[in-house]
Amino acid sequence: MTPPAAWFQEARFGLFVHWGHYAQHGWEASWPLVGGNAALPLCPNVPVGAYHSSANSFVPRRGSPREWIALARRAGMRYAVLTAKHHDGFALFATKRSDFSVVNGPYRGDIVREFVDATREAGLRVGLYFSLCDWHHPDYPAFREEDKPYGARGLPKPTPEQWSRYLDFLFGQIRELLTSYGRIDLLWFDGGWERSAEQWRARELEEMIRSLQPEIVLNDRLPGAGDYATPEQIVPAKPLPGPWESCLTMNESWGWVPYDTAYKSARELVHSLCETASRGGNLLLNVSPRGDGTLPPEQVERLEAISGWMERHAASIVGTGPGLEPWQFHGPSTRCGERIFLHLLARPYEEVVVRGIPVRRVRGVRQLGTGAALEHRERISALDRAIRNPDPVGELRIRVPEALVDPIATVIELSA
Repeated sequence: MTPPAAWFQEARFGLFVHWGHYAQHGWEASWPLVGGNAALPLCPNVPVGAYHSSANSFVPRRGSPREWIALARRAGMRYAVLTAKHHDGFALFATKRSDFSVVNGPYRGDIVREFVDATREAGLRVGLYFSLCDWHHPDYPAFREEDKPYGARGLPKPTPEQWSRYLDFLFGQIRELLTSYGRIDLLWFDGGWERSAEQWRARELEEMIRSLQPEIVLNDRLPGAGDYATPEQIVPAKPLPGPWESCLTMNESWGWVPYDTAYKSARELVHSLCETASRGGNLLLNVSPRGDGTLPPEQVERLEAISGWMERHAASIVGTGPGLEPWQFHGPSTRCGERIFLHLLARPYEEVVVRGIPVRRVRGVRQLGTGAALEHRERISALDRAIRNPDPVGELRIRVPEALVDPIATVIELSA
């Protein structure tokens, strides 16, 4: 893998947006047309024709992306990724390669353009999601009702002529995205599992992408290519060997599913962010706008709560790297230069203990959210004390008064 751009490795927090014509019905993204997915427990089975025809009635409010991005910026996110085209083949951008797009439907507008402009104006990095597979395109070939359930009969097979035409279409749409909207900072592929790297002509595709956008960051879902790993719906228990980003939904669905009420709390989402940053990864948190483009109130509420926490604690997340070893502090920790941040995901008891550090190099201990200094003391070995070692390694024991316990996550800053 090529090391991704410095901005990506420092961002730590981004917004994922799954949106398309399916949202007006409260369906999951794409998977209903193939009969569902075991990983998506609330995904219905929608007839293929009915699913695709819903594109003809997709007319959201204009300007919706600006509202999402405003929330993302307040929440301390540094980049945003929109589903420019999901597996269902419906493009949210102005493509000349297909009539199956939002520009050719009743909306008559370019949602990717709105998103890119809003994201760039807010100072966030621009990312676009693009599915390699296309269950609508006749040369892919399109998924049919008789092919259900997905995977049971194998994928429909294209002829060599069909596949050649489809690859021309695929390369053409990616070229459109990378030449029509200015600088694109990140391209988030998906759907690559359906073909091999050779079939996708992945090496050639990657070369084209980097020739058009030399500083772009690619995820690892174009087979055999990419700059970083993408664990999904989980925060890895240990740091991964290279750059990575965990993509996570607020409930169990990627698209807006109104009866999916299994929302994670704002506290749980912040804790996931703390754990991700402490292991050197980024958290790409998903939102799923409704058919009109507005976000569900449950998602707005959580983003606002995260915003309040990040306003006080962003220094412990953005621009940091992994902090202490797990044996040194029982919880996530991050580091930025000479500052170490301890994330308390449970309420402290008598004292918070940090082990195996040069305790006399610590010049300040404070609660990050308020800046309040915290009472602390050192514990070193009897030998170090006896020989008057000027730079001993030992324990730092910190008191956190009840009044300074943050309701979401308390952060302690150690400065040298």
